[in-house]
Amino acid sequence: MNAMVFLVNTLFDLYLMVVILRIWLQLVRADFYNPFSQFIVKATHPIVGPLRRVLPPIGKLDSASLLLAVLVVVAKMLVLSLIAGAGIDIATIIGYSVVAVIKNAGVLFFWMLLIRAILSWFNQGYNPFIMVIGQLTEPVLAPVRRILPPIGGLDLSVLLVFIALNFINMLLAQYVPFWAFI
Repeated sequence: MNAMVFLVNTLFDLYLMVVILRIWLQLVRADFYNPFSQFIVKATHPIVGPLRRVLPPIGKLDSASLLLAVLVVVAKMLVLSLIAGAGIDIATIIGYSVVAVIKNAGVLFFWMLLIRAILSWFNQGYNPFIMVIGQLTEPVLAPVRRILPPIGGLDLSVLLVFIALNFINMLLAQYVPFWAFI
């Protein structure tokens, strides 16, 4: 049973990450001709395409992709409830799903920043993956760099954003029920 729970968690979380990346790519207007961006679009379009016909975007936010992200977590929770033989409370599952999408977006942002920081030491030219990571993280790092410019060639903006992310995580932990962070 633990192996099945692991498999379900992994598959749904990986797809959720792809959907969150699609939302994020559209928010920052990233290069959609990049091979990594094309993978994200092709992996989500079969579901997002039909949803877009029903749900119009809200400004720059793609509401169809956002709904898909919440539905992925709802489906994950339903499958896990069926595996465990637990009761299904749809209101709790929807509430958890919204919190889980936000939490997963924050975790994904953390890992993107960490990957960007590490790869900046070794980058030797053009790499499509590194370019997308730069496009995704730069809208947050640029304002921080205006406040805290590089010191002696060392960019501390990523460190400051890590501290801010940790602060937000701890702050939200006070107001969101404990089950949302499982």
